[in-house]
Amino acid sequence: MESGEAVAGQTQVDMGRTAVAKALNTFGTQVGVDNPFPAEGNAFKIIGTEAVGAVAGAALRNQAVAVTLLALVGILLYIAFRFEWTYGAAAVIAVFHDVLITLGIFSVFQFEVNLTVIAALLTLVGFSVNDTIVVFDRIRENLRMHRRSNLYDITNDSINQTLSRTIITAGLVFLSVIALVFFGGEVLRPFSLALLIGIVFGTYSSVAVASPIMVWWQQRLEAGRAQASATGARGTGGGPRQRPAQGARGAKASAAAR
Repeated sequence: MESGEAVAGQTQVDMGRTAVAKALNTFGTQVGVDNPFPAEGNAFKIIGTEAVGAVAGAALRNQAVAVTLLALVGILLYIAFRFEWTYGAAAVIAVFHDVLITLGIFSVFQFEVNLTVIAALLTLVGFSVNDTIVVFDRIRENLRMHRRSNLYDITNDSINQTLSRTIITAGLVFLSVIALVFFGGEVLRPFSLALLIGIVFGTYSSVAVASPIMVWWQQRLEAGRAQASATGARGTGGGPRQRPAQGARGAKASAAAR
């Protein structure tokens, strides 16, 4: 099977070499074929040909997936250390949502996913997590100042307080990426397209995905803790508590009072 793939790859390389030679023959003379001593300025020589086969492509794909997963794990550990593990899990889910949607759009429109696109996805991961951490940090500050408010209201207020910052930051990056899409050329177009899609959905996920998931998870955990506490209290309660017997000094004080 591998030998067949190698033969097919070599055939494609030879076909490409022939096509390039034919195209260049219209402008110059190939050394050693038409004329061993061509005139200066019109000569060309094909030094070598190389091809990246399916094995190398699969290796690059696996490395890209491994790097992305390691980045997500690092983000989870960092946010869990700075905040709580529920915050980290919500941020990772939101970032995974951004990457998945970007890759899905690339798949629907049959855009090529190369190493520059992977670099754009990793850039998107950092950008989206930074925006999410800003919201989480404001939630933590408001939790300290408003201890009697519930988490839902505090999260809603925190999102509204940071919304202007989110729109301004994402809007400026969006304008820069739009310029790259239209004027960056074919080489940077996959990178800029991935960033353009990712910034739109990354901003959405920081507001409408990460924070709601965190609130839902925290409420489930608090409900579970309350239920466990109530179950433990019923298990250790037994019957009605009996007042302890009064000591001698207490009895004398009671008699004197009477």
